[in-house]
Amino acid sequence: MADRSLRGMSIGSKSMESDEGVDFAPRQQAIYDCPNGHTIVLPFSSEAELPAAWECRCSLEAELRNADDAAAADHRPVKAVRTHWDMLLERRSIEELDVLLDERLDLLRSGKLRRGA
Repeated sequence: MADRSLRGMSIGSKSMESDEGVDFAPRQQAIYDCPNGHTIVLPFSSEAELPAAWECRCSLEAELRNADDAAAADHRPVKAVRTHWDMLLERRSIEELDVLLDERLDLLRSGKLRRGA
């Protein structure tokens, strides 16, 4: 009876789960050309930086097709570098910083604040 209920089903080799309702991450295809004439098509994340070369199955190095175009098409915005000073100015104004500096200098000059601490 058990043999009949599992007939035609290869257990473990196929998933019963479907791709319905699944949102895949955005992807881009990279095409690499081998000196021996092989073509390699690989999916990468759209946010990934494409490597300029990929090892082919024949052990030669395949070059990225249209590598110059791919570098020029990179339109990702560059995030501005925030320094410690920028982050400090987000929390305090220059006037507040002047007051804090004066308080700390007074403590240091009076000996209540040690220089090594």
